[in-house]
Amino acid sequence: MELAYIPSPSSGVIYLGPIPLRGYAFCIIIGVFVAVWLGGRRWVARGGQVGTVADIAVWAVPFGLVGGRLYHVITDYELYFTAGKDWVDAFKIWQGGLGIWGAIALGAVGAWIGCRRRGIPLPAYADAIAPGIAFAQAIGRWGNWFNQELYGRATTVPWALKIDADPETGRVAGTYHPTFLYESLWCVGVALLVIWADRRFKLGHGRAFALYVAAYTVGRFWIEYLRVDDAHHFLGLRLNGWTSIVVFLGAVAYLVISAKKAPGREEAVEPVAVEDGAAESDAEAPAEAKTPAGATAETTAETKAEAETKAEPEATKKP
Repeated sequence: MELAYIPSPSSGVIYLGPIPLRGYAFCIIIGVFVAVWLGGRRWVARGGQVGTVADIAVWAVPFGLVGGRLYHVITDYELYFTAGKDWVDAFKIWQGGLGIWGAIALGAVGAWIGCRRRGIPLPAYADAIAPGIAFAQAIGRWGNWFNQELYGRATTVPWALKIDADPETGRVAGTYHPTFLYESLWCVGVALLVIWADRRFKLGHGRAFALYVAAYTVGRFWIEYLRVDDAHHFLGLRLNGWTSIVVFLGAVAYLVISAKKAPGREEAVEPVAVEDGAAESDAEAPAEAKTPAGATAETTAETKAEAETKAEPEATKKP
């Protein structure tokens, strides 16, 4: 008999009249808002314009959602395109199924388009948004809790997750490792790590984002080891485990190579912000600062007096 466990929601949907409010969707939406809000603050702190992160997110978020869903559908195609399955379910994103690898990959394409339109370097934007993405993942994982999915092995630890039986999906009732909670807490730690490292080492040129990727994949690797949902295996390892290894090595390689080729942090991240700042400086400059180079106060006064002397005869002339 379990003395303690984490209960699961009886339903992942709350109906407001005829309108269904789905917990999974709410978690994704809240995560996106947190990522954009934090990314915007970090971007402005780096010298960028207010609203730039949100403008680029208009491109990045839809691309990311499509990429995340594509990755899930492709890697778990048997859930939608085999005998007895309905391929239309592949479009039911609210039922769960977003692969972070596809979301980041295609989301980066959307972000690149948005950055290119504004003349902004993608690595600088990625650095600003990196911890926000980690926080968004931490929030989004609670969507799995609402859907009672992606849990780990059976366990009786006090923080075990209670799962209800579901004959349609073959889900067996019991208490399991709450891998959604493990990953959520890990992502919070990753976000805090990136924020600290960025302040401590002044990370730039995409290195804050690379640190986020490397740190996340470490946690994802051991969490994959606990999960019991169906997955493709290669050489005894789940597909996402191999993906974590490959992505981790790529992120570490980028950190090392980037630090050698482009040490330090970008001096300017947004051309418009630099131009506006220069214009404001010129407008606020005192009159003395605008005196031509080499001119002294005395020569300036003499020139002014000569101009006034020449103007007197003209003023005394009768029309």
